[in-house]
Amino acid sequence: MRETMEWKPLTGQYDPALADLIRASLKAAHLDIPGTVYFDEGLDHLSWYYSQDGRAYYVLLQNGAFVGGIGFSEFDGDCCELQKLYLADAARGQGLGYDMITYIENRARELGYWRIYLETHSNLQAAIHIYEKAGYTEIRRPENVIHSTMDKFYTKRL
Repeated sequence: MRETMEWKPLTGQYDPALADLIRASLKAAHLDIPGTVYFDEGLDHLSWYYSQDGRAYYVLLQNGAFVGGIGFSEFDGDCCELQKLYLADAARGQGLGYDMITYIENRARELGYWRIYLETHSNLQAAIHIYEKAGYTEIRRPENVIHSTMDKFYTKRL
């Protein structure tokens, strides 16, 4: 049977599954610590956060089942921040991370962004590999970083 993939804007229906996926992923990477999104106050209600202007988040469904999501939020003028790329363990190894990045970059371009920024942690080697292979260049830590535990920063021209 061929896998069917579908993108949907994040709604409250997916908030619990997304929060669970994010927490489980961070815990597996030993990043269930202060200074990460794990403790963000709004983690259980991300659909509200991403419903604001200049932001978007999409969930990925595989054969109708939630398998992950990715989003962005305005960062600095013509630059947005790629945020919360998470994929369920069962969906990894299929190249979906690259598909997710391409999808969100296209949505960001549609809203007029020219650059995209992201922050990650050195514990997330698989994510770093995907970002670098997708054309992201490592930069120095920006002054306006919110998640103080993050230690790797990247940017890409869209």
